[in-house]
Amino acid sequence: MAVYRRGTRHRFLLVLLVLSSITVITVDVRGGGGGAMESVRRAARDAFAPVQSAADEVINPVGDFFGGLFRYGHIKAENARLRRQLADARGKANGASSAERERDELLALQKLTFAGDVPTVAARVVATSPSNFQLTVEIDKGLPTGIEKGMPVVTGAGLVGRVIAVSQERATVLLITDPAFNVGIRLSGSGDVGVARGNGVRQPLPVDLVDVGTKVTGGEVVVTSGLQGSVFPAGIPVGKVRSAKVQPGRLQQEVSIDPLVDLSRLDFIKVLLWQPKADTP
Repeated sequence: MAVYRRGTRHRFLLVLLVLSSITVITVDVRGGGGGAMESVRRAARDAFAPVQSAADEVINPVGDFFGGLFRYGHIKAENARLRRQLADARGKANGASSAERERDELLALQKLTFAGDVPTVAARVVATSPSNFQLTVEIDKGLPTGIEKGMPVVTGAGLVGRVIAVSQERATVLLITDPAFNVGIRLSGSGDVGVARGNGVRQPLPVDLVDVGTKVTGGEVVVTSGLQGSVFPAGIPVGKVRSAKVQPGRLQQEVSIDPLVDLSRLDFIKVLLWQPKADTP
């Protein structure tokens, strides 16, 4: 019963406050700007000021919360729109860059000054080696175009590798960086010869059999030697000398070269339809 009486008293006070508020508002609307009524209005405003402040403390955070939600949604949508625009711009820029690179590669393939009169077949790289055990690429041309196992593969910059397998529609090319690859080379400065071999992805190619008395200059171009029995014709650019060291007591220099072809960005290549001449008995 005590709880019921307290609840009834609270409801009575609430109703009284509401009625008083209505009365003050009515008086405020109808009354003038001074006199006794003005005193009543001021007293009423002072009496209800704590109630209004409490209401503002409840209502304002709620309003700020919903306003914040609206602004957050707007900012999130705008951010997503800007991200889409940036992605589109990057896609267009990358597409333009890729198209320009392909154009340059195709133009370079038309100017194989080192190929001489050797016939060629242009092809596109369609796949790379799925593992690190063998560094190869696959091209979209095969037997019907005249490609055979062992033929050299080049770009406008120089040697890429050689064909190690061929089918009707595809061919597999072993890259010059594969550890199983080797090629006879000639130093452009001295004319001395050696053998370059693969040493892994993005690694320089070591060159063996360079005599300690041979002058080797950093940056000089190294080309295929084309010696008797070589699997490559002479004069194909292979790389540039990175370093040359002579160790005490050694009969050979430690020479390394950087490939001229960027093997990580192969798109178009040419296969030289060339096979070494059989030795005459």
